[in-house]
Amino acid sequence: MAKAAVVTVAFALCLLGGSIQADGAVAAPRPGAYLVAVLSCTALTLRHRAPLAALAGTTVTGALAQPLGMLSTPLIVAPALVATYVYALVTVTERRVVAVLSLASAVLLVTAAPVSGSLSWRDATRMVLMAVLPPVAGVLGRSVRHRRAYLAALEERALRAVAEERIRIARELHDLVAHQITLANAQATVAEHLFDVRPEQTRVSLRQLVETTGHALDALRATVGLLRQSGDDAVAGEPAPGLGRLPELLDAFRSAGLEVSVHSSGPAQALAPDVDLAAYRIVQEALTNVTKHAATGAARVGLAWTPDLLTVTVTDDGTGAGPAPGYGLIGMRERATAAGGRFAAGPRPEGGFLVTAELPLQGPA
Repeated sequence: MAKAAVVTVAFALCLLGGSIQADGAVAAPRPGAYLVAVLSCTALTLRHRAPLAALAGTTVTGALAQPLGMLSTPLIVAPALVATYVYALVTVTERRVVAVLSLASAVLLVTAAPVSGSLSWRDATRMVLMAVLPPVAGVLGRSVRHRRAYLAALEERALRAVAEERIRIARELHDLVAHQITLANAQATVAEHLFDVRPEQTRVSLRQLVETTGHALDALRATVGLLRQSGDDAVAGEPAPGLGRLPELLDAFRSAGLEVSVHSSGPAQALAPDVDLAAYRIVQEALTNVTKHAATGAARVGLAWTPDLLTVTVTDDGTGAGPAPGYGLIGMRERATAAGGRFAAGPRPEGGFLVTAELPLQGPA
């Protein structure tokens, strides 16, 4: 519908331009004006499929105004201006190519423009417009093209940011559910076994279970709060965890019956926030997998510090099948990669499972 409207308006402008006489008076369009209008608008219909052909056809047709006894006014060459604009808009060419073609169109139209006797102000004005309008149409088309490309890049960047945020929230929810629910299940199992023989220890396990589920609810509220719209009520969340909270994390696993030892080598150094969070979550997920799949009651966490790298390892001697390929291993790999590091996980030759993450202290370059 819009394309038909463009052609219709261009046809009407051609006829209007063909009705202007040499003295500026307006009369009925000459027969040649209909010919120019038909030929120009026929070429104009190709402006999207063959923009260069449309530009050449409309320019040559507009230049026929002089042999046909019409003044080459800006109105009668309106299709050429539209074709110049569309060519600059839709073609992937260098700026100089668009400039050369626009200037060539202007030169052809100017040289074909008739001069009535001595050069009058009408002739001068008409020739100036013929020289200026095609380059202006080319510049306008190129500017609109750049504007559209800029907006498309912004939209793509926004969509990519949304996708990355969704992945980040999915990882947080997975870590929350896998870790906290696994701990709660282990603590409930301990309480069930000790209920008849050691009531006091059962109470301790139940208190720890209450604390674990409470922390899970708090973390869930904070994570779901990220999904709220800007106009919703704010939800206060805890700061992102890091290795500073590692003792608290290990105590939670110990309360669930997993003996965890920590070995650190090299002087500890400050970590970028993303790296600190990645290291914490990798240890958390790896120990959760030990609790769920390793069929063992012990695990070892290693932190090896160098001037520019932190190597995190989690090892167990379990006899279980190890974690199945799923979101846990995928999430750990994604966290390590997002922090600019490397990740590896697999069974050890001597038995058990090993998780290794090498993380640059300051994140990706």
